[in-house]
Amino acid sequence: MPELLRNRAVEAAVPHACRENAMKLKETLIAGAMLAVVAALAAFWFMPGGVDKAPDVAFKTLDGRTLTMAELRGKPVLVNFWATSCPGCVKEMPDLNSVYQQYKGQGLEIIGVAVSYDPPSHVLEFVRSRNISYPIALDSDDAIARAFGEIRLIPTSFVIARDGRIVQQKIGEYTREQLDAQVRQIIGT
Repeated sequence: MPELLRNRAVEAAVPHACRENAMKLKETLIAGAMLAVVAALAAFWFMPGGVDKAPDVAFKTLDGRTLTMAELRGKPVLVNFWATSCPGCVKEMPDLNSVYQQYKGQGLEIIGVAVSYDPPSHVLEFVRSRNISYPIALDSDDAIARAFGEIRLIPTSFVIARDGRIVQQKIGEYTREQLDAQVRQIIGT
C-alpha cells in the first residue's frame, strides 16, 4: 500500500503537460524508428548497384585467351549466355557487337558465353561468319552457367558494374535502346 501511495504522489507531482510531452516523444521515436527500417529496406530493394557480386569465373575464349572476373574488375562488363540455335540470341548479336564497338574505348567488355550443348565448331563458324568482335567463350562443362546461377533460358545477360556487382540480370533479348541505356548507366555517361 505505501508503494501505491508513492506512485500516486509521483503522478500528482508530474504535471499533465510533461506526461503528454513524454508520450508524444515516445510516439515520435517509434515512428522515426519505423521510418528508418522502411527506408533501409527500400534502399536495399532498389539499390542501383545491386548486391550480388559476380562469380569469380574464368572465360576461355575462342582465340585462346583466358579472361577472369578478377581481371575485369574496374571495367563495366556484360556477360551474355547464348547459343547458335537460339533465335533471340542471334537477333541481338548485331546490337551487342555494335554496342561493343561503340563503348569498348570507354572500358566496356562484353563476353559471349556459348552454352554447353552448342558444338565448338558451330560456335566458331557462327562467330566468324558474323564478324563478332567481342570475346566469345565456350562453356563446355556448364561451369560458368552454374556459377551464374544455373542458367536455363537463353539469351540471359548479366550487367556487372565496375566494382564487380551484378546490376542487372536479363532473361530474353535486349533491344538496341535497352543496351545503350544499360551500358551508358554502367560506364557513367
